Amino acid sequence: MTMQWSTFWKRLSIGVLLAFALFMSVLAYRLDMALKATQTALGNCERLENLEQIVESDYYEEVDTEELMDGALKGYVSALEDPYSGYLTPSEYQQWKSNEAGVSVGIGVTITLTEDGSGLQIVSVEDASPAKMAGLQTDDVITAVDGERVADLGYQEAVNRVRGEVGTGVELTVQRGETELKKTIQRQEIEVVSAYGVMLENQIGYIRIASFKENTVEQFQTTLQNLLKKGAKALVFDVRENGGGLVVALEKIVDPLLPEGDIATATYHDGETKLLVHSDANELHLPMMVLVNGNTASAAELFTASLKDFGKAEVIGEQTFGKGIMQNTVEMKDGGAVTLTVATYQTTKGECYHGVGITPDVIIQQDYETIDFDHPDPDHDAQLQQAMELLAEKIK
Repeated sequence: MTMQWSTFWKRLSIGVLLAFALFMSVLAYRLDMALKATQTALGNCERLENLEQIVESDYYEEVDTEELMDGALKGYVSALEDPYSGYLTPSEYQQWKSNEAGVSVGIGVTITLTEDGSGLQIVSVEDASPAKMAGLQTDDVITAVDGERVADLGYQEAVNRVRGEVGTGVELTVQRGETELKKTIQRQEIEVVSAYGVMLENQIGYIRIASFKENTVEQFQTTLQNLLKKGAKALVFDVRENGGGLVVALEKIVDPLLPEGDIATATYHDGETKLLVHSDANELHLPMMVLVNGNTASAAELFTASLKDFGKAEVIGEQTFGKGIMQNTVEMKDGGAVTLTVATYQTTKGECYHGVGITPDVIIQQDYETIDFDHPDPDHDAQLQQAMELLAEKIK
């Protein structure tokens, strides 16, 4: 009996020693990795500090160290060579949050750069906006902002100058045909309308979703309920020129349209898969069509894929953009933020369409210069006309 206990204790002691040795080995490895990471971080800090000293000492003009640091942070993230990742300065981050909420600061115009890069051409003017009150019109060209030419400022800087801060004024030089105008306009906070609709022929409801922002959900739900109350027998969802937006907004929009269950998942760099979109038991049973084009991207593509893959809608238009990756934006200690691509995503019944896009059930090319999204007209919109004809057959 004594020998058995002696053997047992010897084996136990050996087991404990082996476990302890393994623990110390793992601990040493982790400490070594942590030390190397710390050394790398310190080395990088030293490199940046050295560069900063040289610039401050030798550069021939005064430098703004805060701007230089913003540039360094932007450069760090840009080295990922991912067009969807980037560093936002504190002011840019505040503007980003307002944009995602569906609120913008500015004068109430949609603009694009002129072909020669000399001005900002007004594509549309929002009703009851400062721009409308000031008499700005579609096709006017803003050539200067506060006396500085758009051609010198560049597109993004010119747009930022027009936006500015709430309650402040901006002086615009505007070219209208052969006439040059000067307009001083007060900036306001403007709610962006990103979902709206109208009833078309044969009791077919048309819903335009221009983007997926926080306030898109309420706008969509109100529009959908109004069309249903008016007796809509079918629906057309128009996500052409929709570059995407918030997945949380998308989930709340597709939920009432789809059957109960898991709709979409995201896959992260470590291989972990997480549920992204879930639908409850409430489901709308109406014939549906989705209109798409080459600028339908990201969350708009996931919206399209969800309805298509779950057999709720046919897709009409052109091959979509092909952005099946998701970004997260994280606030930093300096008040800025970093946006990083963190996962791919797809529906639970389909494949990831990143870099590929979604192929419509019915492919129809369209000249979008003839389309007024605010006033849908099948007579001037071949894709919408096709959707109307197919839906009319379904509701006979």
